[in-house]
Amino acid sequence: MTKIINSFIILNLFCLTLCAQKVKVKTGLEVLKEQHFHCLEGKRVGLITNPTGVDNQMKSTIDILHEADKVNLVALYGPEHGVRGNIHAGDKVADMKDHHTGLPVYSLYGKTRKATPEMLKGIDVLVYDIQDIGCRSFTYISTMGLAMEAAAENNIDFMVLDRPNPLGGIKVEGNLTEDDCISFVSQFKIPYLYGLTCGELAMMLNGERMLSGKKQCRLKVIKMKGWKRKMDYSETGLQWVPSSPHIPHPHSAVFYPVSGILGELGYLSIGVGYTIPFQMFAAPWINAVCLAEALNRHQVPGVYFRPLYLKPFYAVGKGEQLQGVQVHLTDFHKAPLTEIQFLVMQEVATLWPEHAVFSQADKTRFDMFDKVSGSKQIRELFSKRNRWEDVRPYWNKDVENFRKLSKRYYLYR
Repeated sequence: MTKIINSFIILNLFCLTLCAQKVKVKTGLEVLKEQHFHCLEGKRVGLITNPTGVDNQMKSTIDILHEADKVNLVALYGPEHGVRGNIHAGDKVADMKDHHTGLPVYSLYGKTRKATPEMLKGIDVLVYDIQDIGCRSFTYISTMGLAMEAAAENNIDFMVLDRPNPLGGIKVEGNLTEDDCISFVSQFKIPYLYGLTCGELAMMLNGERMLSGKKQCRLKVIKMKGWKRKMDYSETGLQWVPSSPHIPHPHSAVFYPVSGILGELGYLSIGVGYTIPFQMFAAPWINAVCLAEALNRHQVPGVYFRPLYLKPFYAVGKGEQLQGVQVHLTDFHKAPLTEIQFLVMQEVATLWPEHAVFSQADKTRFDMFDKVSGSKQIRELFSKRNRWEDVRPYWNKDVENFRKLSKRYYLYR
């Protein structure tokens, strides 16, 4: 028995060694550790993080900084879902004490979304370490930008521990947010997919004076080592920690922009409440084969639509027998991710005109659709004929100019 146990331990150690060898990227946190936390020495540190803030051995940034001899970690700040990830999407995060460290936790997703002077009292530097998903409507970058504003207003340093963009650093899709659609789901005038790491985005927000009142903070980005713009997340060798309950895998981040805008209407099931969040479109009145055939006739590069039959466990369509399509990305690099949901809306209106999206969806949700789209024009242009071709030029109008601007802030090639 002892021999069997020893063999099992050796096998596990061998597997762990192989996994470690496959890791190609050192996150900003890993680089900070390599530097022995020198840039935090002698400073009182506030940390904005959540469960995605881990090192390459899966240890929490909270615990690493708390245990580091040269670091004085004095406060934690919780974004949506909280610092330990125990808050459901959309639920308010309350101030509390962290049960692991005893440190105070201040909510950035409750009564206030920007840290107040009282929350920042005694802090010399705010450190941000969260794995983002590269999409404007995901609220962590809004939290980052507002924290940068608070740092500027309170004469505090701001540090970003950089992490990969799981969509890579090349895809840019969508119009810039317009003034009447600025909100926590579209906080800044950037495209829906912006093709930057959080560190690069922080540099752009600061450098282009995109923060409120054109403020600038004292910003430092701890760069990754080994990350390339063409990398998808699987190529990094890093483990994935769910960035929210419905982004359980790195490919979930890839599918989020495929259906997330349409999902705001609560009109079709997009897989939230089933096993493939953001990867599908379904309703009880859809004919799966007809919809799949109509969509595949578009020959969207890198995309295939498969007929799907399901019964969601919760959310839209709970307990109902639905039909629809599952979206398969056969070539991520070629696929126009955000375009897919608009083609679905178009073909639904063609096949089932009585279910055309903006004539049937809950009108009270139009405001959120507009905010996530970054412009009321997207809904208004589409509503005229239910045709994606009427929207495409507006959706793409800012892409090339943003791409040129953002290249100034590239930290990686």
